[in-house]
Amino acid sequence: MLSWVVRRTRLPLLSLRCVDCGSESATTGKGRFRVNANGKLLHVWLLVRCVSCDRTVKIAVYERAPVRSFDPAQLDRYHANDPELVASTLLDPLIARRNRFTLDWTGAWRLDAQPVGLAEAWPVRVEVVFEDPVPVRPDRLVAQGLGLSRNEMLRRVKCDIPLRRPRIAGFTFTVMAGD
Repeated sequence: MLSWVVRRTRLPLLSLRCVDCGSESATTGKGRFRVNANGKLLHVWLLVRCVSCDRTVKIAVYERAPVRSFDPAQLDRYHANDPELVASTLLDPLIARRNRFTLDWTGAWRLDAQPVGLAEAWPVRVEVVFEDPVPVRPDRLVAQGLGLSRNEMLRRVKCDIPLRRPRIAGFTFTVMAGD
């Protein structure tokens, strides 16, 4: 069995409408948090910038949360702008839904695939593992990894999942011998 891995190469862009220029994409830039105290309540925002006009937009992570509800180590990570915390916050689907943005993964991932050689014993079973929740259509991913057209790939690949629907979780497929 061969193993393929889908890896994130950078943080994805956000599809978020800018109020100044109307552009649809924003980036995390350097990935900074803003923590603001209001009495015994804290606000935590992730700051993102518009790609076109450089306007800063705040993505709400916590609003009016009691100070005591925060783990001190977690609060220190927000103050230190921890890159792993920036990534996990950005990839959190609840935060995306609450702040009404989607992620644009174009050019933000790569496929590390072991080549399927002609000397392989057919059929060949391949397992695809996702390190991050990158939504990608399995038919495009498999065709890219095998170096085949999508029509040829659909003829030669057997899979238990629908290949034309984007996935964010791992799957396996079997490559049959060519004619």
